[in-house]
Amino acid sequence: MQTFKETSLSIGQRVVLAINLFLFSLYVAAAPSPLSPQTAEYQVNYGSIELGKARFQLPKPEGNLYHYRFDSDVSLLVLSDRRNVRSDFIREGDQLIPMRYIHNRKGTGPSFQEQAAFAREQEVVHTRYKDERSTLDYTDILYDPLMAQLQFRLDMAQGKKEFHYAMVKEGEVDEYSFRVIGKERMNIESGSYETIKIEVVRDSKKRQTFFWMAPDLGYLPVRVTHFERGSKQLDIKLLSYYFSPEQTVKADELASELTVQP
Repeated sequence: MQTFKETSLSIGQRVVLAINLFLFSLYVAAAPSPLSPQTAEYQVNYGSIELGKARFQLPKPEGNLYHYRFDSDVSLLVLSDRRNVRSDFIREGDQLIPMRYIHNRKGTGPSFQEQAAFAREQEVVHTRYKDERSTLDYTDILYDPLMAQLQFRLDMAQGKKEFHYAMVKEGEVDEYSFRVIGKERMNIESGSYETIKIEVVRDSKKRQTFFWMAPDLGYLPVRVTHFERGSKQLDIKLLSYYFSPEQTVKADELASELTVQP
């Protein structure tokens, strides 16, 4: 004997219900991509001494124009350092193209501003660092120091093991190389993360820098540690993060083909 609930549903309603349940089962919360809108906050330590905090913010792009921001406020005794950095760039596939970079520093000692405007079509970069202006050749792939972090994460997502970036920094073009060391579980105050460990490639071992990046968080760095002559100098750890919700629907093309027998 059928229940009232079953008999009260028409064949059409059953079909709709079945399709909705099927679609619901195929809605998959996608892992965030490196360019998902996001905010990440970090604790900055000098050895075991807490210096302050830093925050990265990547809001939703305006069309294809992205704005990435970094803000930090650290201090030690009477010394202070406050920085506000902004990078504007566009995306072409998995390649990021810099547009403008602004870096303001205030605190103990001289304050300064650094700017770079990337004119790719004219093959030049106009820079100003402190009071010095210069024009650099733009004939290859270049980055600014902030958006290079996102390119790094995009390249990680592509499965690369070695990385090389030319960055416009302080009125010059500097070359940086990185390599994957391996996988490692990272346990810090904010949680336990499966990470990929990265090393900055240098000729000398007097200075060493390591990154731990979490694939499940769009390769967000969860820890950065810097050593000078074997002694830990800086230790930066993820405190909190937020990604705007994103969902991937895999059932759109299947819905029209779905049939339910009465």
